[in-house]
Amino acid sequence: MLRSIAVLVSALGLLPAAAAQHSSFEARRPFGTMRQQAAVQQTWLKERLEINLPKVMREHGVDMWVIPMREYNEDPVFRALVSPTTFAARRRTIYVFYDRGAQEGVERLALGGSSQGGLYTAYRASLPTSREGVQAELWGSEQWTLLADVIRERDPVTIAVNISRQHNFADGLSAGEWEQIETALGPDLASRVVRNPRLAIDYLALRVPGQIQVYRRMQAYVHEIIGAAFSNLVITPGVTTTQNVVWWMRQRVDDLGFGTWFQPSVSIQRRGVQEQELGADPVIERGDLLHCDFGITVMGMNTDTQHMGYVLREGEIDAPEGLRRALAAANRLQDILLQETRVGMTGNEVLYAVLEKMRAAGLEGTMYTHPIGDHGHAAGPLIGLWDRQEGVPGRGDVPVLANMWFSTEMQVSSAIPEWNGQRVRMMVEEEAEVTPGGQMRWALRRQTELHLVR
Repeated sequence: MLRSIAVLVSALGLLPAAAAQHSSFEARRPFGTMRQQAAVQQTWLKERLEINLPKVMREHGVDMWVIPMREYNEDPVFRALVSPTTFAARRRTIYVFYDRGAQEGVERLALGGSSQGGLYTAYRASLPTSREGVQAELWGSEQWTLLADVIRERDPVTIAVNISRQHNFADGLSAGEWEQIETALGPDLASRVVRNPRLAIDYLALRVPGQIQVYRRMQAYVHEIIGAAFSNLVITPGVTTTQNVVWWMRQRVDDLGFGTWFQPSVSIQRRGVQEQELGADPVIERGDLLHCDFGITVMGMNTDTQHMGYVLREGEIDAPEGLRRALAAANRLQDILLQETRVGMTGNEVLYAVLEKMRAAGLEGTMYTHPIGDHGHAAGPLIGLWDRQEGVPGRGDVPVLANMWFSTEMQVSSAIPEWNGQRVRMMVEEEAEVTPGGQMRWALRRQTELHLVR
């Protein structure tokens, strides 16, 4: 059954051509085997540690960054620091980054962890041997003594740790770990500790060039899966329910070897009917306006996309003009966002500029764009929240950076003449990158026409 669906989808042109040409196994793993993917991810990690990490530390004037964590209680920045073959901290791992200057670069130490494929120096101390004659592993209180020795040897002016009351990505240091660090360092070294949330935020937000090519391919698959879901391949009007479509999408993601970071959703807006009257799993009928929210996870990167579809009535060859105009209005708000977003502006500054232009254009909408990358709702500036159009204190005060990505999430409400003036919401979301030159542009492309179910 799965093979027949894959053949049918390929025949309809609903998968990228390269994937359609592969064998059945390869078509289900379009980004290669796990081993192949891990090799690519390791090159990205090397670039992030060698290029992005020194840049972030120097921009924020930090000599040393200390990131301790215990197994299954990892810091939010953990995944962006380790190889794809490392799934958790080893008992306790303390990562230490020390800037030795432009000539020598940033020293990378792993106290209690591995070298991550040669990217760190696995730092050890001489300990008594165990009963079996093997050197005991350093993971208890001895680690704090070793950390203090490492810090004294290097004598940094500032020592950054991940503690923040406002920013979740910069608050990975647990209370228990902090208490032990403070005790081990003593008053002099502890006085050098600073809290700079931008270290974790900026390091997580910044991409490296090789990632965007893979990300574009991910987006192509996202668009193709949505295109198939919002077609007669999946939907039979009067029979198929919204949950049928949701679970088809989930299954398709799994068949292709992808992951996801949230359950997809499919909803309906119907002429003359309030959304709350439709129930939790309504049958899709002709004349319905469809919406989906869908994302995939591949090679440690996430997508988040929302598209709109329409189920043609008998005799219709296209959606009503009012619905097409409504989507064009949402596209106009997307244009405004891309035009107004500038490197160095805070998320709140972008929000205010966008809303001002939106109102001047006669649009009625809301803006709730967020960064994306290592996480679905990722590190970086929030450009509004659906219920915070006045700005987002803290998380909206972070600046836009070159080489970061956003999910441009928003909605525009329009009255539809063919629906007796009933208002509909066109909820759209597409991935965009901020280029090295500072321009925000689509990672792949955006939806400009409604998906049609015939």
